[in-house]
Amino acid sequence: MKPHSTIGHVPLGKADYGDVLTLQRALHARRYAGKLGDLLLSVEHNPVFTLGRSGSRDHILVPTDVLEGQGISIYEIERGGDITYHGPGQLVVYPILDLREYGKNIHRFVWWLEEAMIRALSDWAISSARKEGFPGVWVGERKIASVGVYVKNWVTYHGLALNVSVNQEHFRMIRPCGLSVDTVSINDVCDSKVDVATAGMKVILHLGSLLERDIVPIDPKEVT
Repeated sequence: MKPHSTIGHVPLGKADYGDVLTLQRALHARRYAGKLGDLLLSVEHNPVFTLGRSGSRDHILVPTDVLEGQGISIYEIERGGDITYHGPGQLVVYPILDLREYGKNIHRFVWWLEEAMIRALSDWAISSARKEGFPGVWVGERKIASVGVYVKNWVTYHGLALNVSVNQEHFRMIRPCGLSVDTVSINDVCDSKVDVATAGMKVILHLGSLLERDIVPIDPKEVT
């Protein structure tokens, strides 16, 4: 298989989680069928908790009526991992990549996602690192980013989430990834204020560099 030289970046702006989940699944099928090239979707979601394959509703710490009152939905999905939160002030990137073009190495793919965020954070002089056995990125003992992927027929979807300026109270409603951990956002530890779109471009460009592909912008209308 001849590798593509570019990856398309589709900025979705603010979008409903369920709508984007449906889009990911459709794009996954098209990518596997060879009907489109590799894509990176960037998005900022409405408040939502997602439960991965090893997730437990026991890790939701508040009653359902409290979630409903704050407009927080729950989705059980096919990615790896436990429970996490997506919401305003958080960058989410969903790579739709054919790993047959990248050596069929899922562990390296996860490493690339983490590394793109670590390098982006470094651009703002934020020191971050991995924690062995726990996918994601940490600033000291506080978690700033999560990674949860799904690979079917060597094509990926789901992806990464980086906290830019999230509502920390929403994180306190769960045990993120089943852990009793504190979370942190870029704007909690950065001297200058960062927005989700700016964070998205940095992460996307670093990911393109790691994947050795040029990033090409794509109008969302072309894939939705």
